[in-house]
Amino acid sequence: MGWIDKFFRRSPKNTKYAPTFDGFTPIYGQYGTDIYASDVVQQALKCIVDEMKKLAPTHVRMTGNDPVPVKGNVQDILDNPNQLMTASEFIEKTVYLLLMNYNVFIIPTYYTWVDQKTGAERRYYDSLYPINPTQVDFIEDAGNRLFVKFYFWNGETTTIPYDDCIHIKYNYSLSEYMGGDRFGQPNQQPLLDTLKLNDTLLKGIAKAMNASYAVNGVVKYNTMLDDGRMEANIRKLEQDLQNSKSGILPMDLKGEFVPFPRNIQLVDEGTLKFVDEKILRNWGIPLAILTGDYTKEQYEAFYQKALEPLITAISQAFTKKMFTSRERAFGNQIKFYPKDLIFMTITQKLELVNLLAPTGAIFENEKRTMFGLLPLPELEGKRYMSLNWVDADMANQYQMGKVGNVKMDVLDESKDEVITEEGGEL
Repeated sequence: MGWIDKFFRRSPKNTKYAPTFDGFTPIYGQYGTDIYASDVVQQALKCIVDEMKKLAPTHVRMTGNDPVPVKGNVQDILDNPNQLMTASEFIEKTVYLLLMNYNVFIIPTYYTWVDQKTGAERRYYDSLYPINPTQVDFIEDAGNRLFVKFYFWNGETTTIPYDDCIHIKYNYSLSEYMGGDRFGQPNQQPLLDTLKLNDTLLKGIAKAMNASYAVNGVVKYNTMLDDGRMEANIRKLEQDLQNSKSGILPMDLKGEFVPFPRNIQLVDEGTLKFVDEKILRNWGIPLAILTGDYTKEQYEAFYQKALEPLITAISQAFTKKMFTSRERAFGNQIKFYPKDLIFMTITQKLELVNLLAPTGAIFENEKRTMFGLLPLPELEGKRYMSLNWVDADMANQYQMGKVGNVKMDVLDESKDEVITEEGGEL
C-alpha cells in the first residue's frame, strides 16, 4: 500500500448533510485563484510564508504557566511530518494553502491502542499531510457524528471524521464550518478591483515606454527625388544613424530633420506606492517588509499584525486535534515558537544574553549560535548562573545564613567581601 492510500477510507452509512444556521447545504467548492496572477500578491504571500516557515513546532506540557518540552512521538512527527516534506516545507505548504483558500485541512495518520493501566486510548502518529481538495462536504452519520468528505482532482473521494482533521480557518466569519464568506471562499472582489487598477497602470507605463522608442521625426528633402535616389538616401541615412556615436548627424542643405513633439507622461512614484500599499494592506504587510528595508519597529508591527494571529490559530488547531480531551486536561499543547523570527541587532542580542545569563536561563551553546558561532561539544548542556540570585520564598533564610540545618556563606555585595556565619572575613 502506497503512502497516498492511507487517506482513502470508506464513507459511513446512512449519512446526511450537516445542519447550518443559514439553511445553506454545507458543500464548499474549490476557491478562485485569480488574484495570485499578480506579482505583488505573490510577493506579499511569500513575505508571510517565508517568516512562518521559521517557526519551531513544539510539544509542551503546561505545568502551571511553565511550558515544559516533551520528547516523544508527537514531537518526532512535528520534526518530520511525512516522507515528502521537512518541517519547514510542511509549514510552508500549510500556510500557502491557508492564505490562498482561507482554509487548510491536515490529515494525520496514526495507530491506536488502549493503555492497560488507565484504559485510555493512545495514539502513535505516523504522518501529517496538508491536502488541497477540490470540494469538501460536511456530513453526519446516524449518530450525529460529524464527517468531512473530500473530493480530489483525480476524481477520488474520502470521508474522514472531523475530529481526525486538523482544520485551520482564516477570516472565519459567516460560515459555520469554513473560513471566508458563507460559501467558504475568499471574498476577493475588493482586492481584484485594486489589482485591475494596478494592471492598468503597468500597461500604461509599458505603452509609454514603447512610444518613446517609436519614430521621433522625419527627414524632409528640399528637392524632387525619384524612387531610386530616395531609397538610396534612406539607406545612407540609416547607415549614418548606426555609425553615429556622438548622437549628432550631419546633413546638407537638401535635407531637413523635422522632430515629432512628444510629452511622455509616466505614472509618478507616489501613485505606484499607494497602489502597492493598498494591495499589501490586505495582509497587514508594510512596503518596507516587501522590499527588505525595514526597521526593528516595522518588523515587530508586521509580526503582531500579520504573523501572530496565524501562529495562535495554527497552534490551537493542532492542539485541539492531535490530543484527546484527557491529554489536553493534563496540559498537553502544540506551540509554534517564533524563536527565529525575532529581529534583533547585535547590540540587542548582547542585551538579551546579559539579561538571561545571570539566571541560568540560557545554555552556553545558545549564546554561541545566537551570534552565528558553531556550538562546541564541551559546552553541551552547560549553563552558568550568578550566585547572587536566591529563591524569593527563602530569601529570609538565606539572609540569616541558614537553609534548613546547612550553614551557608553570605555575600555582602555592598562590601564586596564574604562574611561567614561567625562574622569573620574570608
